[in-house]
Amino acid sequence: MSQAELIAEVLRDHGPQSVVTDPRDIEPWLSDWRGRWHGAASAILQPANTAEAASIVAKAAAHRVALVAQGGNTSMVGGATPPADGSALILSLRRMNRIDAIDPVALRCTAEAGVILESLHAAVAEHGLRFPLTLGAKGSATIGGLVSTNAGGTQVLRFGTMRALVDGIAAVLPDGSIHDGLSKLKKDNRGPSIDQLLIGAEGTLGIITQVRLKLVPAVAARAVAWLGLSSPQAAIDVLRALEAGTDRIEGFELLPRESLDAAIAQINGVRPPLATPHPWHVLVEATVDRGTDETPESLLGRLLAPMVDRGLVGDAAISANEAQAQAFWRIRDSLSEAERKAFGAATQHDISVPVEAMPAFLEQATRTLEQAFPGVQASGFGHLGDGNIHFHVRAGSRGGPGWLEREGEAVSRLVHDLVVEAGGSISAEHGIGQMKRGELARLHPGRVRTLRALKAGLDPEGIMNPGKLI
Repeated sequence: MSQAELIAEVLRDHGPQSVVTDPRDIEPWLSDWRGRWHGAASAILQPANTAEAASIVAKAAAHRVALVAQGGNTSMVGGATPPADGSALILSLRRMNRIDAIDPVALRCTAEAGVILESLHAAVAEHGLRFPLTLGAKGSATIGGLVSTNAGGTQVLRFGTMRALVDGIAAVLPDGSIHDGLSKLKKDNRGPSIDQLLIGAEGTLGIITQVRLKLVPAVAARAVAWLGLSSPQAAIDVLRALEAGTDRIEGFELLPRESLDAAIAQINGVRPPLATPHPWHVLVEATVDRGTDETPESLLGRLLAPMVDRGLVGDAAISANEAQAQAFWRIRDSLSEAERKAFGAATQHDISVPVEAMPAFLEQATRTLEQAFPGVQASGFGHLGDGNIHFHVRAGSRGGPGWLEREGEAVSRLVHDLVVEAGGSISAEHGIGQMKRGELARLHPGRVRTLRALKAGLDPEGIMNPGKLI
């Protein structure tokens, strides 16, 4: 009866647009992005603004009805899927899709939680600006979800994760009160930052409704280089040499030969970027702003030439135009699809270790996994510049129907043990959600105790996104 009473009160106070109860309309929002988790919910509640969200949360708290906040539902770890027993309702932020202010002088904008990332990119571009975070789900991922998961993407090397790009937050706390952190204060020393507490909390401590974001000037031009290298250590050496010569490097992506070969074989239109094969490859992106004399092509050529001369870089190709730059990025962006088609079942791990430790980690983890599970094939690709690799262990000759169910958990446990041993994180940019909750508790019990204490203090009734993170 509590859910029915809550739904009736929301309809009474906020009108028919605030509630969805048709099962056909609810169904698309009950499964996660990967189709691994499936939930149930009798209604979707849809506030139009922060005040309505606060009213709904206050009502839910009074009735002790759990809420699962959703934006674009693009979680890779089941973080926005309601429980399977139907004990929670979905609180959708998609109606809250207004960009309230774009300030070209302050390089800031304020956007509601339901704004789609691609829409934000387009809106600020009209002012000669950009929001420097992008990812594959930009056409559906929303600002609130990106903040709640501290999203990363391909430009973290220069601009940082979402945490570094947030300048203020408005949110509804579990009792229905509003936290307003959108002021423009340069100094505010009233204790720990509530804004920072909510970033990365995956909706378990409150519901983000508005965000003040940092912007940067629009790119005047970019160029992308594709490099052939002998090893991940050579890639680190190239990265450090580039960083010593410029602050204009925005992307630095590592991939092994087998991943490139899979993309060439499986993705239509993908061609080898270099004339000769190499064990490892790196994609580098450089940008320049307006008023800069040197082109990005010239910048990359000047910095890379001495590395080619001394043999650090085996071969290099630099994009001559935007079409070639997009072609290089298409290879990188297609790797997950290509590997799935080429190699079949795999355990996939979104992990990070200190950048300088990544070469040793890749070598050790690959050797250890292939010895522990003879027949599997392990390798990693991704954002080497910020220490974030997508480490995949493919079934190989060990595979067959049900391999993931038989051995996937044991494989992932070993990967995570190696990550922690290397001083890394089992979740670099996707979050914990449902998928890694058990592993977080196993590997970091002290961290989980702290998170549970925060949860108990802010959400004693446990109504905020139950079953996620902790």
